[in-house]
Amino acid sequence: MKPRAKKKLGQHFLESVWAEKVVTALNPQPTDRFVEIGPGPGALTLRLAPRVAHVTAIEVDADMIAALRPRIPGNVSVVHADFLDVDLQSLAIPPPFRVAGNLPYNVSSPILFALLRANRIATRAAGIHGLPDGMTDATLMVQREVADRILAEPGSKDYGVVSILVRLHADVRRILSLPPGAFRPAPKVHSAVVSLRFRPPAVPLTDEQAFEALVRTIFTQRRKTLLNAIRPFATARNRDGGRALADAGIDPSRRPETLHLAELARLADRFA
Repeated sequence: MKPRAKKKLGQHFLESVWAEKVVTALNPQPTDRFVEIGPGPGALTLRLAPRVAHVTAIEVDADMIAALRPRIPGNVSVVHADFLDVDLQSLAIPPPFRVAGNLPYNVSSPILFALLRANRIATRAAGIHGLPDGMTDATLMVQREVADRILAEPGSKDYGVVSILVRLHADVRRILSLPPGAFRPAPKVHSAVVSLRFRPPAVPLTDEQAFEALVRTIFTQRRKTLLNAIRPFATARNRDGGRALADAGIDPSRRPETLHLAELARLADRFA
């Protein structure tokens, strides 16, 4: 008997016809290695495995693992863990590898940020040791509103922390839109599949941690002018926010959501 979806884990399982569409969109190759986030009953896992070299499936639900293990082929490894607690480097997956997953709605943003951190670590390791990059891309099923934030452009209501931090490290596109009926049980919202193809940062940064801290601070006050939104960040660093904006050539009366990546990088460098 198949295990039932658990509401507390935000589980919604992909129907077969939609799983086929997602795998087709992934365009898996025989040499690909995949990390799958939350395989559940294996809708993607069992379709990916015959087409790729290896799948490492990370699942937090022991009941799902017990149901899935007897059905998986030899090129699938199942890791019983919360993805947010997993150090991808410790899994010793030969690079490069790809990521796919049907993300629980309640933790989709933390998983996105975890992937970005893992990508930064892999990129630094590649630079030090001459290794190929760890992650090449991530194809993720998320709530449609999350996809809108990932893909948002400057000046739009959805543009913010997620848009900026993802776009800093990846080229993004929406590859599928899914109705509630694509899952069981059907959620109350629509979903989308987005592709993140990782690359070096889109803009040069002196201090990426300062950049991220600046972005998170000013977007907690996105309706304020930049002069006011930047004040807590500047004060914490004993700096004059108005002077930093002037040095970066940015009008202090603008709103945070109007800033492009290059402008945010220029402003963050005034504090680095």
